[in-house]
Amino acid sequence: MSNEKIWLSSPHMGGKEQEFINEAFKQNWVAPLGPNVNGFEEDIKKYLFNDSSPSGGGREGDSGEVVALSSGTAALHLALIQLGVERGDEVLCQSMTFAASANPIVYLGAIPVFIDSEEETLNICPEELERAIEDRIAKGKKPKAIIAVHLYGTPYKVDEVNQVASTYGIPVIEDSAEALGSSYKGQKCGSFGEFSILSFNGNKIITTSGGGALVTKSQKAKERTIFLATQARDAAPYYQHSEIGYNYRLSNVSAGIGRGQMLVLDDRVAARRAMHEFYVDLFNDIEGVEVHSVPDNDYFSNHWLSVIRVNEKQTGGINREKLRLFLEENNIESRPLWKPMHMQPVFKDSPYYGKGVAEALFENGLCLPSGSNLSDKDRDRISRAVMECFKK
Repeated sequence: MSNEKIWLSSPHMGGKEQEFINEAFKQNWVAPLGPNVNGFEEDIKKYLFNDSSPSGGGREGDSGEVVALSSGTAALHLALIQLGVERGDEVLCQSMTFAASANPIVYLGAIPVFIDSEEETLNICPEELERAIEDRIAKGKKPKAIIAVHLYGTPYKVDEVNQVASTYGIPVIEDSAEALGSSYKGQKCGSFGEFSILSFNGNKIITTSGGGALVTKSQKAKERTIFLATQARDAAPYYQHSEIGYNYRLSNVSAGIGRGQMLVLDDRVAARRAMHEFYVDLFNDIEGVEVHSVPDNDYFSNHWLSVIRVNEKQTGGINREKLRLFLEENNIESRPLWKPMHMQPVFKDSPYYGKGVAEALFENGLCLPSGSNLSDKDRDRISRAVMECFKK
């Protein structure tokens, strides 16, 4: 039996990417602008706001604009700048997330204030969010923004979070890096925030090798984003700069990959969701293992990564780490859930509001291979390894 590595989430090409790349070379558009960049932005915009794919589309009357950038981190950085975040300001951020959600806060000299998760979606807890806002205001420091993350493709509690944000007049940056193809109440993730970010890193549901996008509410915000992302060059016949800018635009070649990937996005979402159902069936009769699923039909998850929680008191002593190491011995990649930001050494002095949910998720949670290119043979190997581990 083949023992090739089974990866957590590897890139999966659709077949048309090379055509867009070849056209870029043919036209000599090998630059951070060009037809593929413009086309990729329009493809994403249509998908988020006008599409009728299985995960839903934008609500009637909604609109937005998309700017293709070099990474999701760059998108978040530019969103914070446009919301006026400066040195000494505070930004509320989900603690259970990847470091890229929090790092741009520090780029600006601002202070991250971390918020715990809730049990149903594993995302930012609306109750702890409101408690943090009230406490920061009482301390004389009203936060400038809220960064809420759709973790592993599961939408956060959009209505509750947005209600808290609206009550206190604090804009939401929607981190949809892991949630392209997910939706809440029929509206696509990536269309809820004052600004929303997407990621096309190599392990995401679709990829441009490396890249991201910022979704804005208006053409004016899009133009401002492009200005900042292209070194903030003033309108002059020579190079003049009145503001600090950044080199954040996506290349036309990379955007060509993205255009090809957009053609198969719905197929990729369906394949990831099928992997989730595979794990639901696999762990159905294994006591002490819970496969994370959405709370109800309002939530549609792309299940970018399938997540389980392991209770070793009910499994006969098998915990998350024993399972991870056993899978590793079988050349199957798995990974603990994100280590919460408030537990990271670099953020040890940052404020945190919570009751230990994120810590427990990190302690007991495991991400399993979820790629859209996994085969029946791969699933058979995963199944055999899991069953052998729990027999021990």
